[in-house]
Amino acid sequence: MDIYTIIFLALAVFIFLRLRSVLGQRTGSERPPYDRAAPNVVQRTQDNNVVPIPGSVIDQPAAPRAEPAEPTDRWKGVAEPGTPLAQGLDAVALQDSTFDPKHFLSGARSAYEMIVLAFANGDRRALKDLLSTEVYESFEAAIKDRENHEQKTETRFVSIDKAEIVNAETRDRTAQLTVRFVSQMISVTRDKAGTIVDGSPDKVADITDVWTFARDSASRDPNWKLVGTGSAH
Repeated sequence: MDIYTIIFLALAVFIFLRLRSVLGQRTGSERPPYDRAAPNVVQRTQDNNVVPIPGSVIDQPAAPRAEPAEPTDRWKGVAEPGTPLAQGLDAVALQDSTFDPKHFLSGARSAYEMIVLAFANGDRRALKDLLSTEVYESFEAAIKDRENHEQKTETRFVSIDKAEIVNAETRDRTAQLTVRFVSQMISVTRDKAGTIVDGSPDKVADITDVWTFARDSASRDPNWKLVGTGSAH
């Protein structure tokens, strides 16, 4: 070997050692690779909103599964253990494992307000999506009678003070939940000339309604529809 070959070999070894010290070497404890092609991944921001982000860290250990709730705690805050209501909720959950009574009540409150206001405004389209056929026909008849008398109703919610499930049952594949709403609202009906024929624009009325919602557990449609109405005094 001539002197030039020895010099080049020495330079090659020196460069290799420098690169090794800068880049490091695998130890077996590196983080998993980042999969930039993985779709539909979400990440929570500081305000707990969920936003889409590209990519995912793969091969992460699975999150520990939550232990099933004890029977005495299953319907805590909704129904007492061993009561007919708790048994009815058990039957509903048996048909639909995703059933969450608190989530249902949140939606029921929204539906209650939407239905009352849609009825007052004569909004048939909105009512059709929220009511069963039988209930819609009853509401539509009342709206038509009001229109025939050239009357208009103005309704405004002051508050919904309470919404609680008072009955739960299943009929074949249909789940039915009855909810008692306690609310305060202002409602007044006027004729064509603007004369008040019912209610008051200044008086807050205490209202208690008992409504029944139903859903076919075998259906892909997650929405509940109003199938019965009543009032409590």
